[in-house]
Formats: sequence, structure tokens, C-alpha cells
Amino acid sequence: MSTLDLLRQDRVLSVVRAPAIDDARDLCEALVAGGIHVIELTFTTPDLPRHLERAASTAAETGAVVGAGTVQTAAQAKQAVDSGAQFIVTPGQGLEASAIAAAAHAAGIPVVLGAFTPSEVMTALALGSDAVKIFPAHQLGPKYLKDLGGPFPGVPLVPSGGVNAGNARQFLDAGALAVSAGTDVVSPADVEAARWSDITAKATTFCAAL
Repeated sequence: MSTLDLLRQDRVLSVVRAPAIDDARDLCEALVAGGIHVIELTFTTPDLPRHLERAASTAAETGAVVGAGTVQTAAQAKQAVDSGAQFIVTPGQGLEASAIAAAAHAAGIPVVLGAFTPSEVMTALALGSDAVKIFPAHQLGPKYLKDLGGPFPGVPLVPSGGVNAGNARQFLDAGALAVSAGTDVVSPADVEAARWSDITAKATTFCAAL
């Protein structure tokens, strides 16, 4: 099953931002136990390539599909690919967005470019984005996502930023392919302290809200 197909099935991916990750394998196992299989580890976490390698090398054990997020340069995209990332996500579109998309596709993995305005969605699609991340989604909410569906019917949109168990279903009802679960599920403190059972419980609650 492709990453996008898995997102269509699960309707959620987890975005992990933390000052440190105790063990990326255990983190992935905790999230999968709670029902979240697609996991985005971000370049805001120090030493990300090492964590990606650990998560990717144990994916067969955990059942996780692990990618790299907050990718802002072609060099980071290459690092992510070399570390075993199965998808790449950007927060927006900088001067290297085209090179990032090319690096992902050369490796045979999907890229999800970040956007907010209709013009940015158009640019992301022109650059070959396989899905488009709408960030920060909470600023204009589910109605804005539904409005984007007018000119972009069938475009897989993934709202991120401020999505929680209380509003996630509304984003899905507005037409989202899937939603990004951030600190509502994986708080930096829980990740750093290796509170895996807490993360599993929060993931379970989030998935139940979908």
C-alpha cells in the first residue's frame, strides 16, 4: 500500500517535533499501537538523520511508515532519502522547493509541499506535489479547507497546525485527505521523557475522534 493510500485509509499522520527523541523505534511502536501508522519526524529535532535511520530500519517491526518533515533545502531532502525516509513534507515553498520535489521523486517516494493560499496550492501542484499540506490550518479552519476544494476538486489536501481531537473530524468532513496530529498526540515533553504509554493513549483518543 502506498503512503497516500495508507493516509486515505487511516485519515491521519503524526507530526513529531521534540528537542530530543529517546528511541525512534519505541516512539513509532507507541503511535502505531494507538492507530497512527504514518509518522513524520521533523528537521527541527536535532540529529534527525540518526532518528530517521533508526525508525526506518525497524519499520518492519513496528508497522510504521516514516518520513521527514520541515524539509527546507535539497540537501535536507537528500539526507532524508539517504536515511530511509518514505516521504518528504515541507512547511512551505522556498527557492529549493522544485529541487526537494525532484529529490523525492528520484527516490520514488511522495512529496507533500506546504501551502496556504490558492496560488501556493497551484504552485505546489505545478512542482509535482503528490498531496498539498495546508499550514497553518487552524488560522482559517475547516471552512477555508472546504473553500479550497472548490477550485481544486480531487486534490489531496492535508491540514496541519492546530489540528486536534476536537476539530479533526471537521477538517475531514470539509474534504481533507487526512489530518496531521501534532502536539495534541505527541507533546515534546512526552517524546523526550519516553512516555510511550501516554502517547499511545493520546493517539487512540485522536483516532477515535475521526
